[in-house]
Amino acid sequence: MIRLHGYYRSSTSYRLRIALELKGLAYEYVPVNLLESEQKGDAFTSRNPFGSVPLLEVDGKDYVQSMAQLEWLDEAYRDQPLLPADLEHRYVARELAYAIATELHAPLNLPVLKYLANEYGKSQDEIGVWYRHWLARTLDPLEARLAQLNTGDFLFAEPGLFEVCLLPQVYNARRFGFDFTDKPHTTRIEQACLALPPFQRAHPDNQPDNPERKQEL
Repeated sequence: MIRLHGYYRSSTSYRLRIALELKGLAYEYVPVNLLESEQKGDAFTSRNPFGSVPLLEVDGKDYVQSMAQLEWLDEAYRDQPLLPADLEHRYVARELAYAIATELHAPLNLPVLKYLANEYGKSQDEIGVWYRHWLARTLDPLEARLAQLNTGDFLFAEPGLFEVCLLPQVYNARRFGFDFTDKPHTTRIEQACLALPPFQRAHPDNQPDNPERKQEL
C-alpha cells in the first residue's frame, strides 16, 4: 500500500505524483492543508520532523524529502525507470533536476514567501519580483543547457527525473507571471509532458484538495 501525503499545489508533492503516475504505481492521495499548517502539527511532525510535504508512506514505513523519495522509488520499483540506463545520461538528468530542486525550491517555497510578507512587510507584487528574479537565475541557464543538448520533446527518449522536477516548477512560475517567450526548449518539453495522461492525472487542477475542483464536484 502506497499513500502520498501532500498538497495539490506543492511542487514537491507534484513531483511525487508525476513519478508515481509515470511508474504506474497505484497510490492513495492524502491531502495535507499547508495553508492551515497541518504539516506543522504534532500528528504530522511525529512522522516527519521536517514538517514538510510530501510524506510518502509505503507498507507502513514513512519516507520524507522529495528527491530522496524519487530515487528510492526508482530503486524499489524498477519498472518504468525515471533515470536512463546510460551513465552519462543519468548524470545529465540529475544535473538538471538538481538545479531545479536545489537552486529554486529553497528561496521560493511557501515558508519563505510567508516570511517575506509577515516579517518584512513585502506586498504580493514585491514578492512576485523576488520570485521571478530567482526563477530567471536558474531557468535562463537551464534553457541554455537544453539548447546545448539539442533536446526534443523530452530530455531523452521518455520523460523521467528531469521532467518530474521541471513541470511543477514551470507550473508555479506561470502562477507568478514568469515570461517563457524566450524559452522554447523548456516550453516544448512542458507541452509534450502535459499531453500525456500521467502528467494530466498528476496536475494540481485534478487533485481532490484543489478548492476549484471541489466546487465543480
